[in-house]
Amino acid sequence: MAGRRRPGSSRSRLSHAVSRLEQLGWVRREECPTDRRGQFAVLTEPGSTARTAAAPGHVDAVRRHLFDQLTPEQVDQLRIISEALVKHLAGNNPPS
Repeated sequence: MAGRRRPGSSRSRLSHAVSRLEQLGWVRREECPTDRRGQFAVLTEPGSTARTAAAPGHVDAVRRHLFDQLTPEQVDQLRIISEALVKHLAGNNPPS
C-alpha cells in the first residue's frame, strides 16, 4: 500500500479493501523496504485464480458495451483522452 495515493481512495479506505481481499486469501501484505510505514498488497495464487476467472467475462463485457459501440476514429480519440487522464493522475504534464 506504499506509494502514491489516487484521487478518491483514502489510505483508510484502501486498507479496508485490502483487508477484505486478505480475508478471502486473495492478497497478502508485505512490508515495503523503502517506507517503514507502508506495505504492499501482493496477489496470492488463489487471488490470481480469481482474477483469471473474472477476466474473460470482464474483457468480453468491455468489448461488447464500449469498443463495439465506437467507430475506429472514436477508439483513437478515447485512447488520446485516456492517455491525457493517466498523465494527469500520475502527476505528469498537467494541462495548462
